[in-house]
Amino acid sequence: MNVVITGGNRGIGLALVNALLARNCHVIVACRHSSDALNNTQATVITGVDVSKPESLEKALSPLKDVPIDWLINNAGVLGKESLDDWDPATIDYQFRVNALGPLLVTQALLPNLSEGSKIGLITSRMGSMTDNGSGGYYGYRMSKAALNAAGVSLAQDLKPKGIAVALLHPGFVQTEMVNNAGDITPDEAASGLINRLDELTLTTTGQFFHANGERLPW
Repeated sequence: MNVVITGGNRGIGLALVNALLARNCHVIVACRHSSDALNNTQATVITGVDVSKPESLEKALSPLKDVPIDWLINNAGVLGKESLDDWDPATIDYQFRVNALGPLLVTQALLPNLSEGSKIGLITSRMGSMTDNGSGGYYGYRMSKAALNAAGVSLAQDLKPKGIAVALLHPGFVQTEMVNNAGDITPDEAASGLINRLDELTLTTTGQFFHANGERLPW
């Protein structure tokens, strides 16, 4: 099975790489920069892929031309910590470009590589849920993940006739650099849950919003 993962050089992405390699998948990582940990795996690494720069994606992803993709996992993401009294429009814009527009553009660019039975995983966050927001703040991150959720539902509708299913997946509160390792589960635990959800994904459940632990999340 061929799996393409964006942002697989560290954290959840790297854990996904290792878990899928252990299943004897052919894993291809598309990222801005590699890492020693990623280079020490058997994954194929494509660097220079910056999902925030639409004008560069076609060239950056050209090594994937004609490579069939079974799973496409859009994992690359960034987190800002804006409050109502302390926020920067440029930072919010960057989060939209990476978290919401980036996965859509990568998916669009790689659609010729997908076929009936392929699956797309969008690593989103329950912080993009309206119903689940009980604390406020994090404006750029919440808005960009809500936008990603909207894009994911549209992708699910548009790709269902082609036999391609889409999952919107919250990994949990994971111990990564993004949150200064303050999470309550390890990247390996998150990766295991995410892979289980992708294993279970069908055209019947396409476009739905799930926690990695299997819980259905509200919009």
